Amino acid sequence: MTDPSAAFRPVQAVVLAGGQGSRLRPYTDDRPKPMVEIPGTGTPIIGHQLSWLAEEGVTGVVVSCGHLAEVLQKWLETADLSVSVTTVVETEPLGRGGGLKYAAAHLPYPDRPWYATNGDIWTRFSLRDMADFHTERDAVATLALARPRIPWGAVRTDGFGHITDFIEAPPSTFEINAGVYVFSPEFAGLLPERGDHERTTFPHLARERRLAGFPIPQGSYWRAIDTAKDLTEAAKELAAQGR
Repeated sequence: MTDPSAAFRPVQAVVLAGGQGSRLRPYTDDRPKPMVEIPGTGTPIIGHQLSWLAEEGVTGVVVSCGHLAEVLQKWLETADLSVSVTTVVETEPLGRGGGLKYAAAHLPYPDRPWYATNGDIWTRFSLRDMADFHTERDAVATLALARPRIPWGAVRTDGFGHITDFIEAPPSTFEINAGVYVFSPEFAGLLPERGDHERTTFPHLARERRLAGFPIPQGSYWRAIDTAKDLTEAAKELAAQGR
């Protein structure tokens, strides 16, 4: 039986892979951040992302390159990929919003919805469910929301100030932007030519109640790879899960 929701799910995506990755040096001295490999996986971050997107029904991806773009482009030319990939490189800095708009202009289906993901995110959850959530709320943009673990131990106290328990690296009580998105076709037209959409477009949509937040399901894996410690922790977590 045909799933009627499938007609509203994206088959195209943008991967934002142009960051300097300065906090990941020396790993990013000779490669862009998305080309850094999680130890033990044999796959760079972007390889994982493209595989995940393909599994979720995506057929065409635009990769927005920047720092050491030629290294990423060379890998894409030789990699065995399950999706069609186009690369774009900004000729001048456009900011996060402008860069996203520039990449979106190269999507194969400008009149259809699309996914986007930051190039340093290592995650697995159902993008199909997120797309359905987006459609049900008539949103223009939907952000995946994560609860990262606090990197310190926490304490629990009672009403008298006595410590009753110690909690190692508890999840944050706040949800954060997880760097994965679903966008309706009109979203690209709302992006600035230059600048940061998170300071302009997102607040505007939030005021209109057209910005939705999709909580990543409990038990799903998510980590932003920002530092060498993140690489080490991701390797441990993925090994524990048998990946």
